[in-house]
Amino acid sequence: MAEPSSNDPLVDFRRAADFTLADLDSLRVILRGGSVIDWHRLNFRDSADIAEFLASHEIDLDDPDDVDRMEDVKSEAIDYLRRNFDYPVPGSIESSPAVELFRFASSRGHKQVCACMILKVMHIIHHLQGRELAFMFPVSDQEIFRLVEEKVYRVVGGMLTSGLPIVEFLGGRKQRDSLYTKLLSKRETIAAQIYDKLRFRIVTRTRDDLLPVVSYLSRKLFPFNYAIPGESTNTILDFDRIFEEHERLRELSPLIQGLPGDKSKPLPDNVFSAKNYRVVHFVVDLPVRIPDKFLDVLPPAAAALGRVVFVLVEFQIVDQVTDQLNETGDASHARYKERQRIAVMDRLRMGFREHAAVRAQMDEQTAERVAPERDPALSEEE
Repeated sequence: MAEPSSNDPLVDFRRAADFTLADLDSLRVILRGGSVIDWHRLNFRDSADIAEFLASHEIDLDDPDDVDRMEDVKSEAIDYLRRNFDYPVPGSIESSPAVELFRFASSRGHKQVCACMILKVMHIIHHLQGRELAFMFPVSDQEIFRLVEEKVYRVVGGMLTSGLPIVEFLGGRKQRDSLYTKLLSKRETIAAQIYDKLRFRIVTRTRDDLLPVVSYLSRKLFPFNYAIPGESTNTILDFDRIFEEHERLRELSPLIQGLPGDKSKPLPDNVFSAKNYRVVHFVVDLPVRIPDKFLDVLPPAAAALGRVVFVLVEFQIVDQVTDQLNETGDASHARYKERQRIAVMDRLRMGFREHAAVRAQMDEQTAERVAPERDPALSEEE
């Protein structure tokens, strides 16, 4: 039998015991909703790690245009640091190729600090320019969503074909009525704050598969640095537990980046979710490369902004047992939607009231309107 290729998902799928320091850093920022701007270093091991990270940004190091684009963003970042902070950038860093910044940022000493600062500014510039390019891109949201779906289906489809531990995968676009209801139920009734117009749901075989699946997705589908800060909810996993279970990881734990005292507390989820609802949820600004067939419709000013646009995408990931529990009783989707409907009607009639004051009332009304789940083990007589 032929050896699996390096493109085979089975080859690159890592269990928790095999996580690298870079894997742990990225998982932490995704699950806890932090920002890489607060990091002080990178932990890439070699050129393959760096190339994989850039590929998740839709940057191909074998494409001269992509390489030139990186150099332009690097130059702009250095100019920014000099203009605003009179920051002295070493000549050896300024003259090195942009891709070398990732190697410097994973090393030690003054070059490491300087490279991290430049990369943080590059992160912001690339993101803003990608957002600007999206405004210039004269196609409908539906066409852009299709490009995202193709990218996601390609990666997750490969995982399914290779037998990785996924038992269910669903993708969808939020329907118009659902968008109306969600905005009416939020204090911030601004469409730009809807993060789940495009969302994907993945169910893993077991809870132990959750971290490996998120890690794989963060290397092959979306770059961890574009997870939206403050939009992560983790009510399933105890991230710190993996260090108790794996001695090798325990040795790496002091090196993982984060704020002092950060103990992976779950962030507050949607106010209409039941208290016993469990999920790993996060939002990423997913990079999508503009296909060649659309280049002719872009205005000349777009040439300086690269080929990548960003699209907000929500991911919900649960294990099979948790998914089944989420579909029973108060945590079920039917009861969630009914609580939301009650709040919207309440608000349309009387204006916004503090959720804490009406939550008990909503739960009571929901229990009356939605039939309770029957235990299939109960007989008809019971």
